[in-house]
Amino acid sequence: MDNNKRENLPEEEEIIISFPEDEEEPTILVLSDDEGNEQEFELLDAIGYKDKEYIILFPIEEDDTEIVILQMEPSEENEDEAIYSTVEDEFILDAVYAIFKECHKDEFEFED
Repeated sequence: MDNNKRENLPEEEEIIISFPEDEEEPTILVLSDDEGNEQEFELLDAIGYKDKEYIILFPIEEDDTEIVILQMEPSEENEDEAIYSTVEDEFILDAVYAIFKECHKDEFEFED
């Protein structure tokens, strides 16, 4: 599996996602863009960087091989939920991606 980082959600997009407690099955998330187009992603990892949390997602569609990195913030309304938003800073994207690559170098083949 070749993975490359990317952002595919609009800048202002925020998504609320609840994580299931059963971690044996892959966690599948459905995200929508501004036009209402839905896309399914598999949650690959959650990574902490500089006091913030980020999630790494992989599109379920077979022809798409780029990962998505979103910033995670706690939801004030429900402690079991979080709000996710796109990451604008290329330095942060590169740093989080580098951490992900190092943690999963034995699981995936990465292309730079």
